[in-house]
Formats: sequence, C-alpha cells, structure tokens
Amino acid sequence: MPHANNGGVSIRYEVDAPDAGDPDEAVVFCGDVGLGAWQFGWQHAALAGPHTVITPETRGVGRSDAPPGPYTVEELAADVEAVCAAEGVRNAHLVGYGLGGMVALTAALASSRPASLAVIGTPPSGDGYNPDGVWADPADPAAVEGSLHGLCSADFRETHPDVLSRITEWRITEDADRETFAAHRAAVELFDLTDRLYEVTTPTLVVHGTDDTVCPTAAAETLAEGLPRGELHAVEGARHFVGVEASAAVNDALVGWLAEHGADPLSE
Repeated sequence: MPHANNGGVSIRYEVDAPDAGDPDEAVVFCGDVGLGAWQFGWQHAALAGPHTVITPETRGVGRSDAPPGPYTVEELAADVEAVCAAEGVRNAHLVGYGLGGMVALTAALASSRPASLAVIGTPPSGDGYNPDGVWADPADPAAVEGSLHGLCSADFRETHPDVLSRITEWRITEDADRETFAAHRAAVELFDLTDRLYEVTTPTLVVHGTDDTVCPTAAAETLAEGLPRGELHAVEGARHFVGVEASAAVNDALVGWLAEHGADPLSE
C-alpha cells in the first residue's frame, strides 16, 4: 500500500480508482478521533467505483507513523495534503467525520486543493465536541462494545446487532491505542474556527444526526450558518455514527453533493 511523507511522518493510504475517469480528482476521507479506516466502509462502498476514493490512515492509526503527540489539526491537514500531492490530486472532495471534519475545514483554509467538503458530526470548535464519547480502549472489548450505545441509536442497536458485533471487532483490531487517542484529543481541544468560518469559502455539506451525543446539533447548525457556502443536512434520530446507521440517507446526500460540486463520476 502507498505511503505519503509529511515532514518525515509517513502516512499510509489506500486508493480505489476506476479504470477511466479524471485522475486529477478524488474523494478523500478524513478520519475521526482514534478510529481506524473501517469507519468509512459504508461511504466507501457507495462512492468507490464511480469516483477515485482515497482512504488515509490518520497519523498514529494503523500503519501510518505515530510520532509523539500532542497533534494539531493543522498537522493532520498537512498529512492529507501530502497524500493528495503524492497521488497528483488537483481537486479533492474531502469527507471528514468529527475530527476529520475539523481537518477538512482546516485543509480548505490552507490549500486551494479542496474542491468541496462534507463534514459529519463536526463543530466549529473543539469545545463543541466530546472525543471521550467516540474512542474506547481497543484492549478492553467490553468498553468498545459499550461505547456503541452512545454512538448509535437504540433503534439501530436493536435491529442490527450483527453490525454492532462487526464494528466491535473492527474497533478492537484497527482503532488507536490510548497514547494516540490522547494526541488526537489534544488536536480537538485546540481546534477553533469560530471566528474564521467566513474564510472557508469551499462548498461544505454539514451532515448531522439530530441525536448526536458527541457533537450537539446546535454546533452543527452554528457551523453551517457560519460558512459562506455551508448547507446543513440533518438526519432525524441518528447519533454520531450517522454514516453507519443511516448510511443510505447519508450516501444519497454525498452522491448528490459530489455531482453538484464537480466530482466527475465514471458513469458520466
């Protein structure tokens, strides 16, 4: 699997590219605090094929380097920039979850490469986000399983116990250890674009589950209202893992958003 280098930090990523299409354009996923690449499986399935899709492993996670923390959102955005540069991506459509949404917003301020953003469960500042509600120590399977109660709605947990079991297995094998989570959490705590949202002129879709307990709905509303080209897409009754439990609705929104903002699917 390919790696990109950002100031001596090696970031591993995966590329799924159609045989034809625009090689300069790609959907790039930006991961949430402490989570492995599994988190984008539902969106990857919908977007790969029609689009080139790049899935980096956030620094400290998987086979990317894990330099000593704390990290900053700016460093994580520079990691994404390095991946895009390594692949020759001119127009990047960034899709970020939680911390990854913060990274996408920051990347749009730092570079002209992002052509559109879709941020899921993302606030305008770190004080509107509870990273402790997302991560659980992968060395403690009971804690990992218990964490899903706050991340997925009761309805979803009752009707999809098989999916919860698979997520638990993926989290145990792929999520960050305690040291990396602390480094990611520090990045969240330092993040604050409240007074700079007007500078983010990149079109941004703000996707949010209305029952998200990690990032309150009010934070998503503030984000969407503060962005010059922000658009809120609320998913009723979903929690922070809205892209998992309401994957059909989220994927439909993403496909429409990408079509509207210039991503060139293979089918066109």
